[in-house]
Amino acid sequence: MERLTLTRPDDWHLHLRDGDILASVLPDTVRRFRRAIVMPNLKPPVTSVDAAAAYRDRILAALPDEADFEPLMTLYLTEETTPGMIDAARQSGFVHAVKLYPAGATTHSASGVTDIRRCYPVFEAMQQAGLPLLIHGEVTDPDVDIFDREAVFIERHLEPLVRDFPELRIVLEHVTTEAAVSFVESAPNNVGATITPQHLLYNRNALFAGGMRPHHFCLPILKRERHREALVRAATSGHPRFFLGTDSAPHPRHAKESACGCAGIYSAHAAIELYAEAFAAAGALDRLEGFASHHGADFYGMPRNTGTITLERAEWTVPEAVLFGHDPGVPLRAGETVAWRVAE
Repeated sequence: MERLTLTRPDDWHLHLRDGDILASVLPDTVRRFRRAIVMPNLKPPVTSVDAAAAYRDRILAALPDEADFEPLMTLYLTEETTPGMIDAARQSGFVHAVKLYPAGATTHSASGVTDIRRCYPVFEAMQQAGLPLLIHGEVTDPDVDIFDREAVFIERHLEPLVRDFPELRIVLEHVTTEAAVSFVESAPNNVGATITPQHLLYNRNALFAGGMRPHHFCLPILKRERHREALVRAATSGHPRFFLGTDSAPHPRHAKESACGCAGIYSAHAAIELYAEAFAAAGALDRLEGFASHHGADFYGMPRNTGTITLERAEWTVPEAVLFGHDPGVPLRAGETVAWRVAE
């Protein structure tokens, strides 16, 4: 297959940042996706409907001329979030989910949750309102190995959460392990998961190929090859509760190449193309449209897009650096080739 036309896809997990960085990265997403769930972990975090409305206005103002793109806003869950705030979010019409970050789990998560049970009244309100809960599923206990944090989170926290709130729609974001795949496959229909391009294409050896590779560092961290293979099987299986979420996250080069480098990989510049690579390698290009364009919309209860995007099998070289605002950043596959491109 040399050309592939898909229903225009959506990105169900995206970091756009703000200000000059927002303006510089937004066109990459808009070129490929019709909608995106926008993460709320700004500084300060987006914890209220008013803050989400203001952030949405800034995104819309930064759109390229005549762009057909809808930002789907989220709220950052804290232990001060109230059921009344959930009601306001549902009534807003533009807040589509609430994001749970365990405190300290990843970039800009210091304001996150320290005790999930304190949020149970909010989860009940979300269950009643039909507002999905998006979860960065890792524990942060220092005694838990970094490669085990997702599996431990599922056992300690996610299993009880699904049991206690049987009608709450839950998305386990950026799954990385066999345990996560098995959990979602066996969970009820209100539990879904997003999968990133980096976790489909790379295992943890990519972090150490010829030396430390900070631009392959993300959280959850890349795992063993057997976990990557499990993710590929899930993504290409046609299972309706696995869907596309890039977790594309711009960080300036200096913030990644430092004594304590930031976690996050920028993939928006080649996102759908990299997914096509993964699906082609698995012999499953016929299932890319479901994963990229149908499953997420169906899970969120939103209409599928009506436009299309066409990919063609043609190699192109990713730039060595891109600008995030005024600072250079290193995109995924920098200086290397990608096998697919978006047709003009």
